[in-house]
Parts: sequence; structure tokens; C-alpha cells
Amino acid sequence: MSETLSRMLTIILIVFGGGGLVLIGALVVVAMRNEVGERLGEYATIPDANPQRAISRRQVPINRLRLRLNSLMSAFVSEALNLQLMSANWPITETEYLLIRFWVTVAGFLLGWVMFQSILSGIGLGIIAYLVPAIVLRRSILQRRTAFERQLIDVLVLMTGSVRAGYSLPQSLEFIIKEMPAPSSEEFKRVQYEVSLGLPLNQALSNLVKRMQNDDLYLLVTAININAQVGGNLVTMLKSVTDTIRDRIRLFAEVRALTSQQRFNAWLLTLLPFAFAGIMFFMNSDYIMRLFQPGIWLCFPIGAFVNIMIGNVVIRRLARIEV
Repeated sequence: MSETLSRMLTIILIVFGGGGLVLIGALVVVAMRNEVGERLGEYATIPDANPQRAISRRQVPINRLRLRLNSLMSAFVSEALNLQLMSANWPITETEYLLIRFWVTVAGFLLGWVMFQSILSGIGLGIIAYLVPAIVLRRSILQRRTAFERQLIDVLVLMTGSVRAGYSLPQSLEFIIKEMPAPSSEEFKRVQYEVSLGLPLNQALSNLVKRMQNDDLYLLVTAININAQVGGNLVTMLKSVTDTIRDRIRLFAEVRALTSQQRFNAWLLTLLPFAFAGIMFFMNSDYIMRLFQPGIWLCFPIGAFVNIMIGNVVIRRLARIEV
């Protein structure tokens, strides 16, 4: 027992020690690649009394390390992952996300191996740890898109009012940035930043549609692009789009209210067998565990689970109405 535990601790020390050596090597490479002008600048510049500037100057090596680390691991990233991180507004890069996911998986594997003294338990906990960052990322994206969808009508009202008052479309976006809370202000600030870098306004708005994945926003951006190409009264167009989106939201709310009972029944019929099985397990565990014995009886819980999942999908499909 003690020999197995010591062997596990040795493996843990080797893994984390190897990771530490890799990190130290990366820091040494970054330190050796500093330019001569940057090192001479430390002696040639006059010390700044402003503590905020001193803090930002101390953060420069960290930012330089991040940039070089991202460039070294750029082959492992993808445009889809970049879009997901931008949609969630996470202040990390794709490389940092992959490194976090890797080390969380390694930590989960080693924790499961040490706690349960089984490599299968370590693999299972490692798989769970590998899936957790992706689940958290998807949840963050969904929450941000839902919040943006709820603010879209207010955004349209502010945009229509500012254009009616004589502002141009870029000026109305700046007004939205100042008056609206997050995430609308953050997303339109990103649009303004992309335009300031030289990107056309229609392309910046298209990138916003890709991040938010909202049909009402797609309708608004399409109307703005068509108006910019063929001309016309921008106020009338924005008012018409606002009324259309209001009608769509009201219709979706009515459909959701009418199908609420079907959706409730779907989840009730899905969770009820599991809840009943859990109650039976605590009341008489020997009786319920007979279903999981090897043999022909094992087919019954597997078939019941498959049928429950199929029933849930069918009921939710029947309750889904395309408008």
C-alpha cells in the first residue's frame, strides 16, 4: 500500500516538475530574446512618479510573455474557439484557454488516481475535468446572448431616437455605448473599436451578429446594410425594424406560454423514473440493485434509459413551434 502511494506521489512530482521546467524554459527564452534597446531603456528613461504608469510598466513583460506564448502555440488554436471566447467576453486567449483546460485535466486525473487508487477513476475524473471548461464556456455564452437579446429593444429605441435627433449611425452607436449597460455597451464598443482600426461598419456589425447569434440582430444589421447601399430614410427603416422585432418577441412569448405545459411534462416524465429509482435505492438497495446484476436483467435499465431519452426528445420536438 505504501509502495503504491509513494509511486503515485513520484509520478505526480514528475508531471508537475516537468510542467514547471517547461514554464521556466519559456521564461528563460523570453528573457533571452529581449532586445538591447529595451534593456538600455531601463537606464535611459527618467523614473515616473505616477504609480499607475509604474504598474503598467511592470505589466509589460507579462504581456510580452503572453504574446510570445500565443505565437508559439498558434498552431493549436482555431477561429471557432476565438469566436466562442469573444462571445463569452472572457479576457483570455485561445492558447491560455487550452493550457487551462490541459492542466485542469491533468489535475483531475491525478486527483482521481490518488483518491481512489485506481487509474480508471483517474481517467474518469480527468474526462470530467476536461469537459468542465467547455460547459462553463457554453453557459457563459448562453447567458451573455440572452442578456443581449433582452436589451435589444432598448438598443433600437436609443438608436432610433438618436438618429431622429440628427446623429449619424456611428454617433448613435457611441450614444448606445454610454447609455446602455453590459453586454450591449461592450459589444457595440467592440464594433466601434473595429471601425476605428479600419474595418467597414457593415463588416463590424456582421462580426457582432456572428458573436451574438441572434435572429433579430441579424434582421437589424441586414436592414442597415441595405439602407447603406440603396439609401432611404434611416429613421423610418429603424422604426419599422423596431416594430417588427417587438411583434416577433410578443409572438415568441405567446408561443412559449402556450407550450409551457408540454415542456414541463417532458422534464417531469424524464426525471420521475430517476427520482423513483433513487427513493427505492434508499428504501431497499438490495431490491433495486438486482436490476444491475450481470445477465439478461441488465438489459431492462439500459432499455428504460434509452426509451426515456427518446421520449424526452420527441415531446420537446412536438412542443417546438417554428415561427
